[in-house]
Amino acid sequence: MEKKKETNIEVKKRNRNRVFRYICETGTVSNPDISFATQMSLPTVTQITKELMGQGLVEESGEFQSTGGRRAKALSVAANAKQAIGLDITKNHVSMLLSNLTGEIVNYVRIYKPYALGDDYCREVNEELENFLEESRAVRDKILGIGISFPGIIDLEKEMIADSHILGVEAAPFESISRFFSYPCYFLNDANAGAYAEGIKSEDRNRFFYLSLSNTVGGAVYRNGSLEQGINFRCGEVGHMTIVPDGKACYCGKYGCLDAYCSAKCLTDGRVEDFFERLKQGEQKAVCLWEEYTSYLAIAVNNLHMVLDCDVVLGGYIGSCMGGFIQDIREKVSGRNTFAEDGSFIRTCRHKTGAAALGAAFDVIERFIEQV
Repeated sequence: MEKKKETNIEVKKRNRNRVFRYICETGTVSNPDISFATQMSLPTVTQITKELMGQGLVEESGEFQSTGGRRAKALSVAANAKQAIGLDITKNHVSMLLSNLTGEIVNYVRIYKPYALGDDYCREVNEELENFLEESRAVRDKILGIGISFPGIIDLEKEMIADSHILGVEAAPFESISRFFSYPCYFLNDANAGAYAEGIKSEDRNRFFYLSLSNTVGGAVYRNGSLEQGINFRCGEVGHMTIVPDGKACYCGKYGCLDAYCSAKCLTDGRVEDFFERLKQGEQKAVCLWEEYTSYLAIAVNNLHMVLDCDVVLGGYIGSCMGGFIQDIREKVSGRNTFAEDGSFIRTCRHKTGAAALGAAFDVIERFIEQV
């Protein structure tokens, strides 16, 4: 089949997007830098950056040192020209985050807010959000939208939350939630959001599996700047893979799920940070719990690596707090691994606070960058 030829308008838009994305990813650059990196002519790049400055998206930020000729202007993203909101909804809390175009966190808060079915919950969350934006001194017409991280199956084709066992939600249209907010809303699964935060701003965009270990267990496959969704948008739902046949009861109604053995609640009903402090001090109960926990986790991580042959990133509450205790997991996985690997493919997440909310905000920013 003959490939459709791009129109001049399409070519100009693609080039403008490439230039803007390069500036976003690189930081401070010059027109000659952009020309060299994108293999576009210097006049074309200069025209594009002029247009972007006219739109208020790029700004001059000084000059580079001279290499013998005229000093090149330093260009950078006008970071606060646009902002994005990230909301992470869980069973007992709501995290709110405001980010600028470069992904810098302007403000973040996590509040106790038990989830409840019905309109009142959404109205109350919106009120909390408006208060948060007021405290953040957000300029409302600069806000691009809200990324909403939700624990459940997010069906992007049918535009609904297809299923969330933990919150008791089934077949809820996006519109039933978004209508309560003043900005465009974009939904994604909580583990997907965490994976997106982990990968989208990283220099290493290779494939990895993100294992979210919070009060529920989830996962996501990230590759080259995007998330693998699966036919039914269930890709990465490792929390409900069987780890022990006919084992402990899971909240989903089945038995032996990974979630029943490796959620944060298996270690503590309180703050995860406090558990790791007790573990660090050698408290016997904490040591025994950690030994059992890591034994099951090692089975799951080894299985994931065997199937996917990629790095495994540990996130969520546990991944964010475990620090040097990751070596315990590496050693157990290495002992199970058929190919005598040292476990270095296992690493902890880069974003320790509000990763799902941050990833949700990144999703909004990325959508904007794609259409510049």
